[in-house]
Amino acid sequence: MVAPITLTVNGVPREVHAEPRALLVHVLRDQLGLTGTHIGCDTSQCGACTVLVDGRAVKSCSMLAVQAEGAEITTIERLGANGLHPLQQAFWDKHGLQCGFCTPGMILTAFDLLAQNPDPTEEEVRHALQGNLCRCTGYQNIVDAVCVAATVMRQQPSTAKLVQQQTANVPA
Repeated sequence: MVAPITLTVNGVPREVHAEPRALLVHVLRDQLGLTGTHIGCDTSQCGACTVLVDGRAVKSCSMLAVQAEGAEITTIERLGANGLHPLQQAFWDKHGLQCGFCTPGMILTAFDLLAQNPDPTEEEVRHALQGNLCRCTGYQNIVDAVCVAATVMRQQPSTAKLVQQQTANVPA
């Protein structure tokens, strides 16, 4: 039995049809063509499938698509829609990526962190990213990238506003 699901993806209202057992990651990739959301483990261990659901980082391989009914979903494709976001630029500048497989999940997890805490310590960044695995870089360059992006985002009011807009529906 296929059910209609209404959600907003990257700012665009969408209706998809999926079986009740379909995972959000599969709907995003297979029906909407948003392949920046990666499938790494299908067990919520690696974080490669992380997206923002109503402004908060969620591993989309552990969420049924029907659970996203009415939600605002943000994928990596939206974050870089108007040029590189400061997080993306910092990952590039600080060599926080190699193969890039974990990068979308890392960036969206960091985006959630910076929305909640615009001036995190290195320890807070490491704690926020602990559910995301990287097989290539080690984590120091990723942590450095998030810290640099946090500084840039605090200095750029337009970027801070984007963060506030993304989390406007998140309960305090």
